[in-house]
Amino acid sequence: MNINGFNINSLPQPSSAGRVSGELATSDDFGSVVTSALDSLNASQLGAEQEVAKAVSGESQDLHKTIIAIQSADLQFQLGLQVRNKLIGAYEEVMRMQV
Repeated sequence: MNINGFNINSLPQPSSAGRVSGELATSDDFGSVVTSALDSLNASQLGAEQEVAKAVSGESQDLHKTIIAIQSADLQFQLGLQVRNKLIGAYEEVMRMQV
């Protein structure tokens, strides 16, 4: 089905009968996932910093691109911060469990 150039059939399909499997979809371990997320966050921050430097020096006349880069980096940082807060909360909850 095609609605205004968007193909609905290209959306990801849910897993069979909504079951949750005990395996991860990829073979990446937790440490490598966190490392790649932090690398992506750092690259976003550096890209926004470069866009600001270009705008200040007059190299870039596209202010919209600069603002979008700043907002994107800010959103990614806020997401990373919230994920960190959830992980710390989960760790504290596990530490409160009595064995």
